[in-house]
Amino acid sequence: MVDRHPGLADVAPEPGVLKPDPILEAHGLQRFFGGLHAVDVEHLEVERGTITSLIGPNGAGKTTLFNLLTGFDRPSHGEWHLNGGPLVGIPSFRIARSGMVRTFQLTKSLSRLTVMENMMVATKDHVGESFWGALFGRWRHIEAANAKTAVASLERFGLDQMRDEYAGSLSGGQRKLLEMARALMVAPDVIMLDEPMAGVNPALTQSLLGHITGLRKDGKTVIFIEHDMDVVQEISDWVIVMAQGKVIAEGPPGHIASNPDVIDAYLGRHHGEAP
Repeated sequence: MVDRHPGLADVAPEPGVLKPDPILEAHGLQRFFGGLHAVDVEHLEVERGTITSLIGPNGAGKTTLFNLLTGFDRPSHGEWHLNGGPLVGIPSFRIARSGMVRTFQLTKSLSRLTVMENMMVATKDHVGESFWGALFGRWRHIEAANAKTAVASLERFGLDQMRDEYAGSLSGGQRKLLEMARALMVAPDVIMLDEPMAGVNPALTQSLLGHITGLRKDGKTVIFIEHDMDVVQEISDWVIVMAQGKVIAEGPPGHIASNPDVIDAYLGRHHGEAP
Protein backbone atom coordinates (compact mmCIF):
# COMPACT_ATOMS: atom_id res chain seq x y z
CA MET A 1 0.00 0.00 0.00
CA VAL A 2 1.01 3.63 -0.52
CA ASP A 3 1.67 5.96 2.39
CA ARG A 4 -1.58 7.79 3.04
CA HIS A 5 -1.81 11.51 2.48
CA PRO A 6 -1.20 13.30 5.83
CA GLY A 7 -3.75 16.00 5.05
CA LEU A 8 -6.58 13.48 5.40
CA ALA A 9 -5.51 12.01 8.75
CA ASP A 10 -7.99 14.08 10.78
CA VAL A 11 -10.84 14.17 8.24
CA ALA A 12 -14.04 12.46 9.40
CA PRO A 13 -15.16 9.55 7.17
CA GLU A 14 -18.61 10.84 6.22
CA PRO A 15 -20.35 11.95 3.00
CA GLY A 16 -19.72 15.55 1.99
CA VAL A 17 -17.04 16.13 4.61
CA LEU A 18 -14.92 19.27 4.25
CA LYS A 19 -11.26 18.78 3.32
CA PRO A 20 -8.27 20.86 4.52
CA ASP A 21 -7.13 21.85 1.00
CA PRO A 22 -9.71 20.91 -1.63
CA ILE A 23 -8.70 21.33 -5.25
CA LEU A 24 -12.14 20.34 -6.59
CA GLU A 25 -15.53 21.16 -5.04
CA ALA A 26 -19.09 20.42 -6.16
CA HIS A 27 -22.27 21.88 -4.69
CA GLY A 28 -25.82 20.71 -5.38
CA LEU A 29 -24.73 18.98 -8.57
CA GLN A 30 -27.61 17.16 -10.25
CA ARG A 31 -28.24 15.48 -13.58
CA PHE A 32 -31.71 14.24 -14.48
CA PHE A 33 -32.66 12.07 -17.43
CA GLY A 34 -36.43 12.34 -17.37
CA GLY A 35 -37.43 10.97 -14.00
CA LEU A 36 -34.06 9.32 -13.39
CA HIS A 37 -31.72 11.12 -10.97
CA ALA A 38 -28.42 9.97 -12.46
CA VAL A 39 -26.39 12.32 -10.23
CA ASP A 40 -27.59 14.03 -7.08
CA VAL A 41 -24.53 15.18 -5.13
CA GLU A 42 -25.22 17.61 -2.30
CA HIS A 43 -21.59 18.43 -1.55
CA LEU A 44 -18.28 16.87 -2.55
CA GLU A 45 -14.65 17.85 -2.10
CA VAL A 46 -11.44 16.26 -3.37
CA GLU A 47 -8.24 16.90 -1.45
CA ARG A 48 -5.29 18.30 -3.36
CA GLY A 49 -2.41 15.92 -4.09
CA THR A 50 -4.30 12.71 -3.31
CA ILE A 51 -5.38 9.58 -5.11
CA THR A 52 -9.14 9.43 -4.67
CA SER A 53 -11.13 6.42 -5.83
CA LEU A 54 -14.75 6.71 -6.94
CA ILE A 55 -16.53 3.41 -6.54
CA GLY A 56 -20.08 2.08 -6.57
CA PRO A 57 -22.25 -0.55 -8.24
CA ASN A 58 -23.06 -0.35 -11.94
CA GLY A 59 -25.46 2.52 -12.64
CA ALA A 60 -24.41 4.45 -9.54
CA GLY A 61 -23.66 7.61 -11.55
CA LYS A 62 -19.85 7.53 -11.47
CA THR A 63 -19.16 8.12 -15.17
CA THR A 64 -21.99 10.65 -15.40
CA LEU A 65 -20.35 12.59 -12.55
CA PHE A 66 -17.04 12.46 -14.44
CA ASN A 67 -18.80 13.75 -17.55
CA LEU A 68 -20.32 16.67 -15.64
CA LEU A 69 -17.10 17.68 -13.89
CA THR A 70 -15.08 17.64 -17.12
CA GLY A 71 -17.64 19.44 -19.30
CA PHE A 72 -18.69 16.47 -21.44
CA ASP A 73 -22.26 16.80 -20.11
CA ARG A 74 -24.29 19.65 -18.67
CA PRO A 75 -25.86 19.47 -15.21
CA SER A 76 -29.52 20.03 -14.53
CA HIS A 77 -28.56 22.04 -11.43
CA GLY A 78 -25.53 22.85 -9.34
CA GLU A 79 -22.02 24.18 -9.64
CA TRP A 80 -18.43 23.05 -9.24
CA HIS A 81 -15.06 24.74 -8.84
CA LEU A 82 -11.45 23.91 -9.67
CA ASN A 83 -8.82 25.73 -7.61
CA GLY A 84 -11.61 28.07 -6.51
CA GLY A 85 -12.64 29.00 -10.05
CA PRO A 86 -16.17 28.21 -11.29
CA LEU A 87 -16.54 25.74 -14.16
CA VAL A 88 -20.27 25.96 -14.88
CA GLY A 89 -20.90 26.47 -18.60
CA ILE A 90 -17.24 26.06 -19.57
CA PRO A 91 -16.66 23.62 -22.47
CA SER A 92 -14.56 20.51 -21.96
CA PHE A 93 -11.50 21.75 -23.86
CA ARG A 94 -11.32 24.88 -21.71
CA ILE A 95 -11.68 22.82 -18.54
CA ALA A 96 -8.74 20.75 -19.74
CA ARG A 97 -6.70 23.90 -20.33
CA SER A 98 -7.71 25.07 -16.84
CA GLY A 99 -5.96 22.05 -15.37
CA MET A 100 -8.39 19.11 -15.21
CA VAL A 101 -8.21 16.33 -17.80
CA ARG A 102 -9.76 12.89 -18.11
CA THR A 103 -9.34 9.55 -19.81
CA PHE A 104 -12.12 7.18 -20.87
CA GLN A 105 -12.99 3.58 -20.11
CA LEU A 106 -12.95 2.99 -23.88
CA THR A 107 -9.78 4.68 -25.05
CA LYS A 108 -10.07 7.70 -27.34
CA SER A 109 -6.71 7.56 -29.08
CA LEU A 110 -6.67 8.80 -32.68
CA SER A 111 -5.99 5.46 -34.33
CA ARG A 112 -4.93 6.83 -37.74
CA LEU A 113 -2.35 9.16 -36.23
CA THR A 114 1.00 8.03 -34.90
CA VAL A 115 1.69 7.85 -31.18
CA MET A 116 3.77 11.03 -31.44
CA GLU A 117 1.06 12.85 -33.39
CA ASN A 118 -1.46 11.87 -30.70
CA MET A 119 0.79 13.54 -28.16
CA MET A 120 1.33 16.71 -30.16
CA VAL A 121 -2.37 17.42 -30.82
CA ALA A 122 -2.97 17.49 -27.05
CA THR A 123 -0.71 20.47 -26.37
CA LYS A 124 -2.08 23.82 -25.25
CA ASP A 125 -0.15 26.06 -27.61
CA HIS A 126 -0.69 25.78 -31.37
CA VAL A 127 0.70 29.17 -32.34
CA GLY A 128 1.14 28.14 -35.98
CA GLU A 129 -2.63 27.97 -36.37
CA SER A 130 -2.85 31.76 -36.06
CA PHE A 131 -1.92 34.09 -38.91
CA TRP A 132 0.71 36.09 -37.01
CA GLY A 133 2.17 33.05 -35.32
CA ALA A 134 2.68 31.35 -38.67
CA LEU A 135 3.94 34.54 -40.35
CA PHE A 136 6.71 35.26 -37.87
CA GLY A 137 7.68 31.64 -37.27
CA ARG A 138 7.19 31.66 -33.49
CA TRP A 139 5.58 28.25 -33.80
CA ARG A 140 8.94 26.56 -34.49
CA HIS A 141 10.29 27.18 -31.00
CA ILE A 142 7.02 26.17 -29.33
CA GLU A 143 6.69 23.07 -31.52
CA ALA A 144 10.22 22.00 -30.60
CA ALA A 145 9.50 22.47 -26.88
CA ASN A 146 6.24 20.52 -27.18
CA ALA A 147 8.04 17.68 -29.00
CA LYS A 148 10.63 17.52 -26.24
CA THR A 149 7.88 17.30 -23.61
CA ALA A 150 6.07 14.61 -25.63
CA VAL A 151 9.17 12.44 -25.95
CA ALA A 152 9.88 12.74 -22.22
CA SER A 153 6.32 11.70 -21.41
CA LEU A 154 6.47 8.74 -23.81
CA GLU A 155 9.74 7.64 -22.22
CA ARG A 156 8.12 7.83 -18.80
CA PHE A 157 5.32 5.51 -19.90
CA GLY A 158 7.57 3.16 -21.86
CA LEU A 159 6.16 4.13 -25.26
CA ASP A 160 9.09 6.03 -26.72
CA GLN A 161 10.07 3.14 -28.99
CA MET A 162 6.58 3.24 -30.50
CA ARG A 163 6.41 6.96 -31.24
CA ASP A 164 6.19 6.39 -35.02
CA GLU A 165 3.66 3.54 -34.81
CA TYR A 166 0.00 4.17 -35.52
CA ALA A 167 -2.00 4.42 -32.30
CA GLY A 168 -4.47 1.89 -33.71
CA SER A 169 -1.76 -0.77 -33.66
CA LEU A 170 -1.24 -0.54 -29.88
CA SER A 171 -2.64 -3.07 -27.45
CA GLY A 172 -5.45 -2.10 -25.08
CA GLY A 173 -3.01 -1.58 -22.21
CA GLN A 174 -0.67 0.48 -24.36
CA ARG A 175 -3.56 2.71 -25.45
CA LYS A 176 -4.37 3.29 -21.77
CA LEU A 177 -0.75 4.34 -21.22
CA LEU A 178 -0.93 6.61 -24.27
CA GLU A 179 -4.03 8.33 -22.91
CA MET A 180 -2.29 8.96 -19.59
CA ALA A 181 0.84 10.23 -21.33
CA ARG A 182 -1.23 12.47 -23.61
CA ALA A 183 -3.14 13.88 -20.64
CA LEU A 184 0.11 15.18 -19.17
CA MET A 185 0.77 17.33 -22.25
CA VAL A 186 -1.46 20.09 -20.81
CA ALA A 187 0.36 20.02 -17.43
CA PRO A 188 -2.87 19.32 -15.50
CA ASP A 189 -3.46 19.65 -11.78
CA VAL A 190 -6.19 16.99 -11.76
CA ILE A 191 -6.22 13.77 -13.78
CA MET A 192 -9.46 11.78 -13.88
CA LEU A 193 -9.19 8.15 -14.97
CA ASP A 194 -12.32 6.18 -15.90
CA GLU A 195 -11.63 2.51 -15.14
CA PRO A 196 -7.95 2.59 -16.16
CA MET A 197 -7.55 -1.15 -15.45
CA ALA A 198 -10.53 -2.28 -17.55
CA GLY A 199 -9.48 -4.66 -20.32
CA VAL A 200 -5.80 -4.42 -19.42
CA ASN A 201 -3.56 -7.47 -19.53
CA PRO A 202 -2.64 -8.43 -15.93
CA ALA A 203 1.03 -8.06 -16.88
CA LEU A 204 0.45 -4.32 -17.40
CA THR A 205 -1.68 -3.76 -14.29
CA GLN A 206 1.24 -3.22 -11.93
CA SER A 207 2.85 -0.88 -14.46
CA LEU A 208 -0.33 1.21 -14.60
CA LEU A 209 -0.57 1.28 -10.82
CA GLY A 210 3.01 2.46 -10.62
CA HIS A 211 2.31 5.27 -13.08
CA ILE A 212 -0.78 6.38 -11.13
CA THR A 213 1.10 6.55 -7.83
CA GLY A 214 3.90 8.32 -9.68
CA LEU A 215 1.47 11.07 -10.65
CA ARG A 216 0.71 11.67 -6.99
CA LYS A 217 4.43 11.87 -6.22
CA ASP A 218 4.62 14.60 -8.86
CA GLY A 219 2.01 16.59 -6.93
CA LYS A 220 -0.91 15.75 -9.21
CA THR A 221 -4.39 14.97 -7.92
CA VAL A 222 -5.78 11.71 -9.29
CA ILE A 223 -9.46 10.70 -9.25
CA PHE A 224 -10.27 7.31 -10.70
CA ILE A 225 -13.24 5.04 -11.15
CA GLU A 226 -12.44 1.42 -10.37
CA HIS A 227 -14.30 -1.81 -9.66
CA ASP A 228 -11.31 -3.86 -8.53
CA MET A 229 -11.32 -3.41 -4.75
CA ASP A 230 -7.80 -4.80 -4.42
CA VAL A 231 -6.60 -1.93 -6.63
CA VAL A 232 -8.65 0.57 -4.62
CA GLN A 233 -7.21 -0.71 -1.35
CA GLU A 234 -3.66 -0.70 -2.69
CA ILE A 235 -3.26 2.85 -3.99
CA SER A 236 -6.09 5.06 -2.68
CA ASP A 237 -5.72 7.80 -0.07
CA TRP A 238 -9.49 8.34 0.04
CA VAL A 239 -12.55 6.56 -1.34
CA ILE A 240 -15.87 8.08 -2.37
CA VAL A 241 -18.80 5.70 -2.79
CA MET A 242 -21.82 6.42 -4.96
CA ALA A 243 -25.14 4.59 -5.21
CA GLN A 244 -28.25 5.68 -7.12
CA GLY A 245 -26.59 9.00 -7.99
CA LYS A 246 -25.75 9.99 -4.41
CA VAL A 247 -22.55 9.93 -2.37
CA ILE A 248 -23.35 7.45 0.37
CA ALA A 249 -19.93 7.12 2.02
CA GLU A 250 -16.43 8.60 2.11
CA GLY A 251 -13.30 7.64 3.95
CA PRO A 252 -9.97 5.84 3.86
CA PRO A 253 -10.00 2.41 2.15
CA GLY A 254 -10.02 0.41 5.37
CA HIS A 255 -13.07 2.25 6.68
CA ILE A 256 -14.97 1.89 3.42
CA ALA A 257 -14.38 -1.87 3.23
CA SER A 258 -16.29 -2.37 6.49
CA ASN A 259 -18.93 0.34 6.04
CA PRO A 260 -22.42 -1.26 6.24
CA ASP A 261 -23.92 1.28 3.82
CA VAL A 262 -21.33 0.31 1.21
CA ILE A 263 -21.94 -3.39 1.76
CA ASP A 264 -25.69 -2.81 1.42
CA ALA A 265 -25.18 -0.89 -1.83
CA TYR A 266 -23.26 -3.75 -3.39
CA LEU A 267 -25.04 -6.75 -1.87
CA GLY A 268 -28.52 -5.52 -0.95
CA ARG A 269 -29.92 -4.44 2.36
CA HIS A 270 -31.04 -7.92 3.39
CA HIS A 271 -27.88 -9.78 2.48
CA GLY A 272 -27.04 -10.63 6.10
CA GLU A 273 -30.48 -11.84 7.16
CA ALA A 274 -31.20 -15.51 7.68
CA PRO A 275 -33.72 -17.05 5.24
